[in-house]
Amino acid sequence: MVKIVKNTWALFTGIGIILLANGLQGNLMGVRSVIENFSSLSTGIIMSGYFVGYFVGSNLTPNMVSRVGHIRVFAAFASTASLSILIIAAYVNPIVWTLGRFLTGLSLVSCYVVAESWLNDRANNRTRGKLLSIYMIINYLALGSGALLLNFDDPTSFKPFILVSILLSIALVPILLTKRPAPKFKKIGTLNLIELYKISPLGTVSSFCTGAIYSALFAMFAVYATKINFSLFEISILLFLTTIAGAFFQAPIGYLSDKYNRRIIIILCNLFSAVFCFSLIFISSEKLFNLNALHMLLDINVFKDFSLITYAGTSKLNFFIIITIYSGIALCVFALNLAHTNDFVPKEKFVAAGGGLQLVFGLGAMGGPLACSIVMDNLGPNGYFVYLLFFHALIALFGIYRMAVRKVAENPDNTFTPLPRNITPAGIELDPDTGVDLSNNKA
Repeated sequence: MVKIVKNTWALFTGIGIILLANGLQGNLMGVRSVIENFSSLSTGIIMSGYFVGYFVGSNLTPNMVSRVGHIRVFAAFASTASLSILIIAAYVNPIVWTLGRFLTGLSLVSCYVVAESWLNDRANNRTRGKLLSIYMIINYLALGSGALLLNFDDPTSFKPFILVSILLSIALVPILLTKRPAPKFKKIGTLNLIELYKISPLGTVSSFCTGAIYSALFAMFAVYATKINFSLFEISILLFLTTIAGAFFQAPIGYLSDKYNRRIIIILCNLFSAVFCFSLIFISSEKLFNLNALHMLLDINVFKDFSLITYAGTSKLNFFIIITIYSGIALCVFALNLAHTNDFVPKEKFVAAGGGLQLVFGLGAMGGPLACSIVMDNLGPNGYFVYLLFFHALIALFGIYRMAVRKVAENPDNTFTPLPRNITPAGIELDPDTGVDLSNNKA
C-alpha cells in the first residue's frame, strides 16, 4: 500500500484538490443563488448546466486525449475550470452562471477522465482494487471537505470564488511536475442503449433515475437548505455528512447485495430512501399533510397547503440524522446498478456496460436540477424531497415489475464494488471484476 501511494501521490493530490474545489463551488453557487433571489427555475437551469457540460465533456475528452495527450488536456481544462469560476464571481447573472457551470462540468469531467486513465496505467491486476479504494476515499473526503469550506467567508463576497480558482490552479502543480510519462490513452467503448436495456432493463432504468436523483441531491441541496433558513455552518455540516455517508454505507450494502438477490437490495434501498424522503417532509414541515383526506389528492389546490416548510425548528437533530442515513443508502444505488447489470454480461463487457450506464446516468442527470426546481417552485422548498421520493419509488416499482417477468440469473463471479458517484468508465476499469488485463502495468 505504501508503494502504491508513493507512486501515485501526485495524481491523487491533484485530483483531490480539484474535488475539494468542486465540493465548494457547486454548493457556494447554490447558497449565493438564493441570496441573490434567483428564481427556483433559474437556479435549476444554472445547476443543470454543470451536468450538461459533464455529459458533453465525457464524450469529447477521449478524442482530445488521443490527439494531444493527458498532460495538455489536464492543464487546459483545469485552467478553464479556474477561469470559469472567476467569470462567475465577476458577473452575477443567471445566464453567465449557467455558461460558467457548463464550462466547469466540461472541464472537470475531462480532468477526471485523465486522472482515472492514468490510474489504470499505474495499476496491475494485484493493485487496482487498492487504487480504486484509495481513489474512492479521496473522492468522498475531498467533496465533503469542500462543503466545509463554505465557512471560509461570506458567500456574497468574491473571496470564496477566488479560493476555488486558487485550488484549481494549485491542482495543476503536482500533475505537471510528475516524472512518470503520460500513458497511451485507450478509448473505452460502450454498449448502445437498446442493447443495454435488453441486457438489464432494471439497471438501465435505475441508472437514468439515479442520475436524476444524484444531480438534484447534490446540486439543489444547498439551495433547499438556504431556503429553509439553515445557517451557513449548518449547511456545510449537512453537506459534509451527506457526502461522507456514501462512503460508509457502501461496504455493508455491497455485502448484502452479494449475499442476496441484488434486485431485492436495489428495491429495498429505494423503498427505504423513499420512506426517508417522506419522513423528512414531515420533520421539516409546519403543516402536516392530511392523509385521511385522500380524495383531496384529486384537487390540485391541496398542493397550496403542501407549501411544506419554513423552518426545521426543534426537529433539526432528527433532520440531520435521517438525511445522513438517506444519503448513505441512496449513494449506493449507482454501484448496485452497475453490479446488477454486470450479473448479466460477460466480464469482457463489464467496462462497456459501465460506460453505457454512465451515458444513461448522464441523460438523467442533465435534467435533474431543472426538474427539481420546477417541483420546488410549485410545491415549495420541500418539493425537493417530493421529487427525490418520486424517482426512488419509480425505481422500486420497476424493480418489482422486473422480478415478476424475469427470474434472476446472477453471474457468480461478479461482486459489488464500492464506487465514487462521479467515476468515469476509465475509472471503472480499476474494478478487479472487469477482467481487464492490467498485468503489464506497474504500480
